[in-house]
Amino acid sequence: MNLSTEDKILLKELCSQHHVSFEKVLKLLDTVQEYEFKERRTGIYDALRDTLKMIPAEEEG
Repeated sequence: MNLSTEDKILLKELCSQHHVSFEKVLKLLDTVQEYEFKERRTGIYDALRDTLKMIPAEEEG
């Protein structure tokens, strides 16, 4: 995901306020973007679930 510097700063601040991993949110956004222009978005929920499982909870912050 290509976010501007300002957007990344804002997203990082929001993640911090809500105790959510910034890296996890970026990976989830990348996953959604991968499926954005597909004719059928079959499998997106499985991909999102896999993304959530891949990133350990210890990285949240």
